[in-house]
Amino acid sequence: MAKILISMPDKFLESIDKIASDEQRTRSELIREALRTYLKTNSFVNSKRALKNAEILDGLLD
Repeated sequence: MAKILISMPDKFLESIDKIASDEQRTRSELIREALRTYLKTNSFVNSKRALKNAEILDGLLD
């Protein structure tokens, strides 16, 4: 597994650490899950946007 280095404000990291502790998991696990969720959501939104754009183009070509 690759490792990365990111920067974030101290208060934000404190919030992440609190949630991770409350849920009894590591900071890395929590951040991975958050990014997975973001990727799924972003993929869904982009799919909807592409479909809408295709419908607009179809309307223009009719």
